[in-house]
Amino acid sequence: MTPDPCCEPVFACQMCGDCCRGYGGTYVTESDIQAIADYLHEDPKRFKSKYCQLSGSRYVLAQAGNGYCIFWDKLCRIHPVKPRMCRNWPYLSAVLEDIANWRAMGNSCPGIRTDFPDDVICRAVARQIEKRRNARLDDEMTSDPESGE
Repeated sequence: MTPDPCCEPVFACQMCGDCCRGYGGTYVTESDIQAIADYLHEDPKRFKSKYCQLSGSRYVLAQAGNGYCIFWDKLCRIHPVKPRMCRNWPYLSAVLEDIANWRAMGNSCPGIRTDFPDDVICRAVARQIEKRRNARLDDEMTSDPESGE
Protein backbone atom coordinates (compact mmCIF):
# COMPACT_ATOMS: atom_id res chain seq x y z
CA MET A 1 0.00 0.00 0.00
CA THR A 2 1.32 3.45 -0.93
CA PRO A 3 1.64 5.86 2.02
CA ASP A 4 -0.80 8.77 2.02
CA PRO A 5 1.15 12.08 2.07
CA CYS A 6 -1.96 13.89 3.31
CA CYS A 7 -1.91 11.91 6.53
CA GLU A 8 1.71 10.79 6.92
CA PRO A 9 4.71 13.14 7.00
CA VAL A 10 7.75 12.52 4.82
CA PHE A 11 9.88 13.30 7.90
CA ALA A 12 9.38 12.69 11.62
CA CYS A 13 12.36 13.47 13.84
CA GLN A 14 13.43 10.48 15.94
CA MET A 15 15.72 12.66 18.13
CA CYS A 16 18.56 10.19 17.48
CA GLY A 17 21.18 12.84 16.72
CA ASP A 18 22.35 11.18 13.52
CA CYS A 19 21.95 14.53 11.72
CA CYS A 20 24.38 16.00 14.26
CA ARG A 21 27.19 13.65 13.31
CA GLY A 22 29.93 14.33 10.78
CA TYR A 23 28.99 14.75 7.16
CA GLY A 24 31.05 17.86 6.47
CA GLY A 25 30.13 20.01 9.42
CA THR A 26 27.40 22.47 10.27
CA TYR A 27 27.97 25.83 8.64
CA VAL A 28 27.11 28.82 10.81
CA THR A 29 26.31 32.33 9.68
CA GLU A 30 27.34 35.44 11.57
CA SER A 31 23.78 35.72 12.90
CA ASP A 32 23.93 32.06 14.04
CA ILE A 33 27.21 32.76 15.80
CA GLN A 34 25.79 35.85 17.51
CA ALA A 35 22.62 34.04 18.65
CA ILE A 36 24.49 31.01 20.00
CA ALA A 37 27.15 33.17 21.67
CA ASP A 38 24.42 35.23 23.36
CA TYR A 39 22.65 32.05 24.48
CA LEU A 40 25.89 30.72 25.98
CA HIS A 41 26.85 34.13 27.43
CA GLU A 42 30.03 34.13 25.35
CA ASP A 43 31.71 36.85 23.37
CA PRO A 44 31.19 36.00 19.64
CA LYS A 45 34.93 36.17 18.98
CA ARG A 46 35.64 33.80 21.86
CA PHE A 47 32.76 31.57 20.72
CA LYS A 48 34.36 31.21 17.28
CA SER A 49 37.74 30.25 18.72
CA LYS A 50 36.24 27.87 21.29
CA TYR A 51 33.41 26.18 19.36
CA CYS A 52 34.06 26.65 15.63
CA GLN A 53 36.49 25.56 12.95
CA LEU A 54 37.13 27.04 9.54
CA SER A 55 36.06 25.07 6.50
CA GLY A 56 37.56 27.00 3.63
CA SER A 57 36.53 30.55 4.43
CA ARG A 58 33.38 29.65 6.40
CA TYR A 59 32.87 28.70 10.01
CA VAL A 60 31.43 25.33 11.00
CA LEU A 61 30.58 24.09 14.47
CA ALA A 62 33.37 21.96 15.89
CA GLN A 63 32.92 18.24 16.30
CA ALA A 64 33.61 16.25 19.43
CA GLY A 65 35.92 13.24 19.33
CA ASN A 66 32.95 10.94 18.69
CA GLY A 67 32.14 12.77 15.42
CA TYR A 68 29.04 14.49 16.74
CA CYS A 69 28.52 18.25 16.91
CA ILE A 70 30.18 19.68 19.98
CA PHE A 71 26.73 20.70 21.25
CA TRP A 72 25.15 17.24 20.98
CA ASP A 73 24.76 15.41 24.29
CA LYS A 74 21.84 13.02 23.73
CA LEU A 75 19.93 16.24 22.93
CA CYS A 76 20.97 19.50 21.34
CA ARG A 77 22.28 21.83 24.05
CA ILE A 78 21.64 24.90 21.89
CA HIS A 79 18.28 23.81 20.47
CA PRO A 80 16.48 27.15 21.04
CA VAL A 81 19.13 28.93 18.93
CA LYS A 82 20.38 26.12 16.71
CA PRO A 83 21.93 27.22 13.41
CA ARG A 84 19.82 27.82 10.33
CA MET A 85 21.30 24.72 8.70
CA CYS A 86 19.98 22.60 11.59
CA ARG A 87 16.58 24.33 11.69
CA ASN A 88 16.09 23.63 7.99
CA TRP A 89 16.99 19.91 8.14
CA PRO A 90 15.92 17.89 6.15
CA TYR A 91 13.89 20.33 4.04
CA LEU A 92 16.84 21.56 2.00
CA SER A 93 16.85 23.16 -1.45
CA ALA A 94 19.42 20.53 -2.47
CA VAL A 95 16.56 18.00 -2.44
CA LEU A 96 14.68 20.05 -5.02
CA GLU A 97 17.83 20.20 -7.13
CA ASP A 98 18.31 16.42 -7.00
CA ILE A 99 15.90 14.02 -5.30
CA ALA A 100 18.82 11.60 -4.82
CA ASN A 101 19.90 13.91 -1.98
CA TRP A 102 16.73 12.94 -0.05
CA ARG A 103 17.49 9.27 -0.49
CA ALA A 104 21.13 9.78 0.56
CA MET A 105 20.02 11.66 3.69
CA GLY A 106 17.49 8.90 4.34
CA ASN A 107 20.33 6.39 4.51
CA SER A 108 21.63 8.07 7.65
CA CYS A 109 18.42 9.50 9.15
CA PRO A 110 15.75 7.12 10.42
CA GLY A 111 13.16 9.92 10.42
CA ILE A 112 13.32 10.47 6.66
CA ARG A 113 10.72 8.51 4.74
CA THR A 114 11.92 7.23 1.37
CA ASP A 115 8.83 5.16 0.59
CA PHE A 116 6.99 8.08 -1.02
CA PRO A 117 7.12 8.81 -4.76
CA ASP A 118 9.71 11.44 -5.72
CA ASP A 119 7.10 14.02 -6.74
CA VAL A 120 5.40 13.75 -3.33
CA ILE A 121 8.72 14.26 -1.53
CA CYS A 122 9.56 17.26 -3.73
CA ARG A 123 6.15 18.85 -3.07
CA ALA A 124 6.51 18.30 0.69
CA VAL A 125 10.03 19.78 0.72
CA ALA A 126 8.97 22.75 -1.43
CA ARG A 127 5.98 23.36 0.90
CA GLN A 128 8.24 23.44 3.98
CA ILE A 129 10.73 25.78 2.28
CA GLU A 130 7.85 28.09 1.32
CA LYS A 131 6.54 28.01 4.92
CA ARG A 132 9.98 29.10 6.15
CA ARG A 133 10.10 31.94 3.63
CA ASN A 134 6.64 33.13 4.64
CA ALA A 135 7.50 32.92 8.34
CA ARG A 136 10.64 35.01 7.76
CA LEU A 137 8.61 37.59 5.87
CA ASP A 138 6.04 37.67 8.69
CA ASP A 139 8.83 38.11 11.25
CA GLU A 140 10.35 40.94 9.25
CA MET A 141 7.00 42.72 8.96
CA THR A 142 6.14 42.42 12.66
CA SER A 143 9.59 43.44 13.87
CA ASP A 144 9.82 46.49 11.61
CA PRO A 145 9.17 49.63 13.70
CA GLU A 146 8.37 51.48 10.46
CA SER A 147 5.50 49.12 9.63
CA GLY A 148 3.12 50.87 12.03
CA GLU A 149 2.05 47.68 13.77
